[in-house]
Amino acid sequence: MTGNDVGEQVRRYRVARRLSQRALGEQAGVTSGFLSQLETGRTNASISTLRRLADALGVGLADLVEPGPVSAARVVRADLRRTLSASDGMTKAFLTEPPFGHVEMYAVTMEPGGSTGSSQYRHGDSEEVLLVLRGSVRVELADEIHVLATGDSIVFASSTPHRVANDGDGEAELVWVNSPPTPAD
Repeated sequence: MTGNDVGEQVRRYRVARRLSQRALGEQAGVTSGFLSQLETGRTNASISTLRRLADALGVGLADLVEPGPVSAARVVRADLRRTLSASDGMTKAFLTEPPFGHVEMYAVTMEPGGSTGSSQYRHGDSEEVLLVLRGSVRVELADEIHVLATGDSIVFASSTPHRVANDGDGEAELVWVNSPPTPAD
């Protein structure tokens, strides 16, 4: 495969992911000018740079060097989800993979007594949506308290101090959405 073919694959994935050259460049640590030259075959990239681009696009390195169809969809298989287990009795399974577009989704499990932490926190300027699939949770939004049961949902600004806790006797399962995704702190 030639350098131009690699650049074309990068462009196809970038367009399918609805990313600008600038946005992809920021995620991969390269300039938009470099991406423009790569995509048009005027320059080549090192393996290190290609790995960063592949990571930012949410694909494997082989996807950039092997010609083939580029899907606009990113499938996350249930048994291959990345998970984050917090010390506060909460586990997040990523339902979306980076690069996130306009939405970031998690499947959340909270053990009895589990929570997002001991105090309220805020981050970014996004909307958050919680849908309780099983169990119940207490959602603290500044001075407001909302108890949600199975099937209930709530929407709030991520800039509002918030905390979510499972005060029940059983495990709680939630779908948690941030739109747009908030940057890591």
